[in-house]
Amino acid sequence: METTRKHRVPEMEGFQARWYAKNRGTEPQLAQYRRQAVEVTSGLKEGADVLEVAPGPGFFAVELAKRGFHVTGLDISHTMVEIALGEAQKAGVDVDFKQGDVTHAPFADESFDFLVCQAAFKNFRQPVAALNEMHRVLRPGGFAVIHDLNHEATGAEIGREVAGMNVGAVSGFTVRQTLAWLRRRAFTREQFEALAAESAFGGCSVTTDGIGLEVRLTR
Repeated sequence: METTRKHRVPEMEGFQARWYAKNRGTEPQLAQYRRQAVEVTSGLKEGADVLEVAPGPGFFAVELAKRGFHVTGLDISHTMVEIALGEAQKAGVDVDFKQGDVTHAPFADESFDFLVCQAAFKNFRQPVAALNEMHRVLRPGGFAVIHDLNHEATGAEIGREVAGMNVGAVSGFTVRQTLAWLRRRAFTREQFEALAAESAFGGCSVTTDGIGLEVRLTR
């Protein structure tokens, strides 16, 4: 039976989206995106087709494109798509950012070799439907990586994470409060494993990573 959450976080548009983009675009954050781009694509063939679900301001998708992959981004926020297109243009890379809902992804079956979703999965109202669409658009042998908050992350761990963002005292307080609120929506390792088992993937592997979880799924 499909798991449906009663509530979801509203899509970020306008000022809220631009505030989020500003706080995710600090140099420490960009350096982290560069490191993650290397780590998550290790072993991926040159020129592979990559989909980032909910890329937000597009910083990570841009780093993937810099590494020579064909990158597409799908975000439900119109403002985020606009911001991401601007970031790709500034970086001189070609990323196909589209507006749309992951539970009805506007892509043909078996379109991508790799899929990544960061800091957004907890907001999906139909998580199993989202996983099923991820499975559908992946090619056989393709894999997906989901990074998200760990429901069991402590306040101290969140504090250390925000301190490393280097966003200043006022923004740092706001980000800590936001993460603490979002943590209530986040999944535990066991919940992710149950969702994956219910989906077309049939299972997953989950590891802890700071305040977050890394979920790997293979088609």
